[in-house]
Amino acid sequence: MTTLDLEAPRKAAPGPAHDDVLLHVEGLSKHYSTRVGAFGQTAQTVYALDDFSLDVMRGETLSVVGESGCGKSTAGFTLLHLHAPTAGKVIYEGTDIARLNDEQLRPFRRKLQVVFQDPYSTLNPRMTVGEALAEPLLFHKIATKAQVKDQIAQLLADVGLPERFAGSYPHQLSGGQRQRVVIARALACKPEFLVCDEAISALDVSVQAQIINLFQDLQERYGLTYLFIAHDLAVVRHISDRVVVMYLGRPAELAPKDKLFANPLHPYTRALLSAVPEPDPVGERSRKRQVLMGDVPSPANPPSGCRFHTRCPVAVERCSREVPEWREALPTQWVACHRAPGGPEPLAEGP
Repeated sequence: MTTLDLEAPRKAAPGPAHDDVLLHVEGLSKHYSTRVGAFGQTAQTVYALDDFSLDVMRGETLSVVGESGCGKSTAGFTLLHLHAPTAGKVIYEGTDIARLNDEQLRPFRRKLQVVFQDPYSTLNPRMTVGEALAEPLLFHKIATKAQVKDQIAQLLADVGLPERFAGSYPHQLSGGQRQRVVIARALACKPEFLVCDEAISALDVSVQAQIINLFQDLQERYGLTYLFIAHDLAVVRHISDRVVVMYLGRPAELAPKDKLFANPLHPYTRALLSAVPEPDPVGERSRKRQVLMGDVPSPANPPSGCRFHTRCPVAVERCSREVPEWREALPTQWVACHRAPGGPEPLAEGP
């Protein structure tokens, strides 16, 4: 096994001062040791998630965005302990759940649930919808066998499905209907927190809108908190309270959505936002885009210093040798960049 060189964890970026912290995440990391070569003789460490720190506020929707492979899903799964973390803390109700074993985690599983990207692969094709919804109710002793039927009917009603769907199998449902069943199954445990891992990306655009509205209705009705993992920035702008931008396993910027879209501080965030098309054809033709050169480096061999410096249009020498501090550059706007306001190499003016 390769010895993992872990840096001191970053300070967690808080949310609005008037809200309660539901989850405190500090220095969360997930590294995988693999073997490469024809005979697997060489050990290699993949830094899938590195030093992920923030506070998730009760009742908010915190979206996680970035390119494929940036660590979005790994962050969500590691936070829930679906992947055992390499390092870091996840404090929930005063307990560091990152340190618990499977038996100790069981009481917390009810409150921390996940909605996966592909609903078909997460449902047992041999179980009816009713059987799939009954399973968590009985396992966690939320309902007795006599109460299960009524509970299933209520869960289906909550996600906009009639009670008759309880007798259907997954292959008899559309993609949107299957995703509603998966959401109902997560709700069966009466959770406080849902990780939504690309929960709408496999659906048609018209169905996406319906599922987004469903998520918002359920949040208002039950006071849910979401970690919403997505790559569609238009959806993120609609549903989010705050947004964290990730690059190569690390957070690059965190801010309320209005501030992030109006005044992005990190060069990577600016590049992401410049790629979002505008509905106005005239404005779209005249808009200046920031095109990044080169490919995303391998998480098995990340660059030294700032991981974005190999593609950054404003990088300086310091960026290649010093890891930027995770800091509050502007009120409620956190960034890891030497060239952002208040940094050691601030830009004289925005690029």
